[in-house]
Amino acid sequence: MSHGMVYLVGAGPGDPRLLTLRGAELLRDADVVIYDRLAPPALLDLAPGSAERIYAGKKPGSSTLDQEEINDLIVSHAKQGKTVVRLKGGDPFVFGRGGEEALACAREGIPFEIVPGVTSAVAAPAYAGIPLTHRGLAASFAVVTATRREDTLEQLARIGAAVDTIVVLMAAGRLDETCSTLIKSGRPPGEPAALVQWATTSRQRSLVSTLSGLPGEATSAGFGPPATLLVGQVASLAWELAWFGAVGEAEGSETGGNLTS
Repeated sequence: MSHGMVYLVGAGPGDPRLLTLRGAELLRDADVVIYDRLAPPALLDLAPGSAERIYAGKKPGSSTLDQEEINDLIVSHAKQGKTVVRLKGGDPFVFGRGGEEALACAREGIPFEIVPGVTSAVAAPAYAGIPLTHRGLAASFAVVTATRREDTLEQLARIGAAVDTIVVLMAAGRLDETCSTLIKSGRPPGEPAALVQWATTSRQRSLVSTLSGLPGEATSAGFGPPATLLVGQVASLAWELAWFGAVGEAEGSETGGNLTS
């Protein structure tokens, strides 16, 4: 039997309506959908009723399957001649370990396609009214994750003074440590900083403060994962540009909606 096909599909940042047309097309033809914790559940409704749905979610401190098991699962189903959609929150190649899954396919001679998705690194600030670049305020930005490795704080220290805007994904669990590291790297304690939780969904809420004040205020407000941290002068624009619910409001002004067709 010839091998099937693997599609690494970015599910977007939370609102199912932000899935790409290509992603929707592939879900409708899937034999197997292997999906992440942050992939919008409504997207599973696009797959045929006969398609096998396999949960492979991860969260800080625990996971249903480890990465090697996920790689093996993708390869195994493809070797059975099936069309496999690996549905990943955000974009597969932005801290989504999509490169590892693509390599697993490539090394087994299995054809694959990468379908980019809207990453929360861009969507979270956009939905909070924070442009990553803005004339006169920011001409560069960097994206890091707070949970990737133990050397994340070292990376933050290196880039802290090198770019105008810093985006830290999965920041809630290490917010105090992250902000402290950025201050030690030379960022002003009073620099604007924002935290956006459950971006693009009806549960979205955002908090704008200073780099030194944000951790305490976020704790008091009960912010938790998933959340994205934005640091830079552009964060102050949220007061004027917030369009998806006011800054500090408990919920977004719109729902994420359902996607059934």
